[in-house]
Amino acid sequence: MDFIAELEWRGMLHQLTPGIKEHLAEAPRKAYIGFDPTAPSITIGNYVQIMLLTLWARAGHHPVVLFGGATGRIGDPSGKDKERQLKSYEELDGNLEHQRQQMLRLLSAGLRGANAGAVEVEGAKFSVVNNYDFYKDMNALDFLRNVGKTLTISYMMTKDSVKNRLESGMSFTEFSYQLLQGYDFQCLYEQEGVTVQMGGSDQWGNITAGTEFVRRNLEGKAFAVTTPLLTKADGSKFGKSTAGNIWLDPDMTTPYDFYQFWLRSDDADIPTYLKYFSLRSKEEILADCAIIEKEGAEFRDINDVKKRLAEELTERIHGADGLATAIRVTNLLYGKGAADDLRALDAKTLAFLGGTLPTHTFSKDQLAAGVNLMDFLAGTEILASKSEAKRAIQGNAIGINKEKVTDVEATVSADNLLHDKFMMVENGKKRRYLVVVE
Repeated sequence: MDFIAELEWRGMLHQLTPGIKEHLAEAPRKAYIGFDPTAPSITIGNYVQIMLLTLWARAGHHPVVLFGGATGRIGDPSGKDKERQLKSYEELDGNLEHQRQQMLRLLSAGLRGANAGAVEVEGAKFSVVNNYDFYKDMNALDFLRNVGKTLTISYMMTKDSVKNRLESGMSFTEFSYQLLQGYDFQCLYEQEGVTVQMGGSDQWGNITAGTEFVRRNLEGKAFAVTTPLLTKADGSKFGKSTAGNIWLDPDMTTPYDFYQFWLRSDDADIPTYLKYFSLRSKEEILADCAIIEKEGAEFRDINDVKKRLAEELTERIHGADGLATAIRVTNLLYGKGAADDLRALDAKTLAFLGGTLPTHTFSKDQLAAGVNLMDFLAGTEILASKSEAKRAIQGNAIGINKEKVTDVEATVSADNLLHDKFMMVENGKKRRYLVVVE
């Protein structure tokens, strides 16, 4: 696979330095992307760069992940209109370790073919490096003498990350970030044989500073590649939903919410998402893009394309079990799930349903001896009175844990609880409730 050609047809190529095509054609190369540990988890916005590393490996090259254990202590000023609030070292170290574990899993999933239609990349390998190792034994004088002398103030002032902040104010701490990122490239070039740095287009200034470090201090030749910053069709930032960031951590964004993010995306965004994130064949991806872009496309056909994308990405990010859970929850919330789907959910997922469905509480002591169903429905305020509850039962409207109840003398007890705490109640086809026993 030709890496640059792959980026071009996917619309993922923004800038590159001259000579890189020839450089990649000569032999397998190493490229790195830096990741900032100031957040507790990787987000879907970061996944653009993870895909870049994945495609790099699938083209036969060696990806290197550089975590900013040092640069995270300063904060990247790129794209920021004011000074960052510095995180504690303990928080940064905890974030980095969590992100490291995520990265190992996510890159491995993309390379071993753990997604629809992907092929295994035989012998693919990647490296993970912490840039704190470059600086932990360096004192301030060493930094100023060996790093600070490399770039002139006038050179550094031409970078957008600096120019955009001059009026609002910029500390020397953030101003020095460019030096650190440049020195990172020098260290990786010298110690790991890395010759290419990649990133988003907002990183172009920092990346080319790194190529200058390699040229001036090592008399070497280094290269750069950037991707466009991905935004939605309405101009808003990619990676966010109405609820906030889409995290690649099931404790922060559930597999269901992750799955729904793709299903609920604007139709106009789907072709771009397919090209950026799908690992199916080029022919399959372009065929799905054509369905979305066809004038007068049927809703059902568009929805099928979204489902294929949602399923592929949910399985890759959250595994087969995460995808199964996302589909079960989707079916249950939209009335298609069966009793087996509900019983298959763990307590954590059922608790999540409490934030999605209307939720009512009921006393565990009352339930222990068994409660008449009509009293139970009225007691949880799912129905206003026993008489309403009776009519609903007789009308075949009431379901307990996805099973219809038609006997007005029926009772509910602790035996009906899922994980000793939860019960789903349905009143008709569209009204669903979660009862939590306390």
